[in-house]
Amino acid sequence: MTTKNKKGFTIIEVVLVLAIAGLIFLMVFIALPALQRSQRNTQRENDISRFLTAANDFQTNNSGRTPWSKDPTKTDTKFVQRYIDQTCTTSDGKNYSCSESSDQFRDPDGSTYIFTAKGKLTGTNDNANSSETDVTHIIYVYSNAGCGDENQVLKGTGDRQYALVYTLEGGAVTCNDNH
Repeated sequence: MTTKNKKGFTIIEVVLVLAIAGLIFLMVFIALPALQRSQRNTQRENDISRFLTAANDFQTNNSGRTPWSKDPTKTDTKFVQRYIDQTCTTSDGKNYSCSESSDQFRDPDGSTYIFTAKGKLTGTNDNANSSETDVTHIIYVYSNAGCGDENQVLKGTGDRQYALVYTLEGGAVTCNDNH
């Protein structure tokens, strides 16, 4: 009796390897969008920190006045141009980007952030997180406010305190304040 030794894989081995490879690809395709969303949200949180730093610089350079001191419902456009987008004006009145890089203050998807000054919080422990924060790309600025637990906006102790609120992708809300 003669037996032949054939070299190769059995059909079961091939199917098993394909099934394992399919599971790995499935896990990657499920995890990839969550990872990308997390990266975009991290960039948004960094942008909020950048805005906070710019507002603190503005406050330092303007005798403690905040960018929304003149009108608590509006953000000073010169603040946005000079401290955020870093738009400068030539002597003949033309605007140009004076930042060393061409990095503009934009959401990771390319949209422009919208700044909305909400004015002063007057009540104690006012919670400013409401359905209005569901609008994307809007940074809400509350004066006389600070951030509490779970990113709640609470009444602050002075007009020079402020809180920035932004709704991240996926519905989470981030709150940063200047104290």
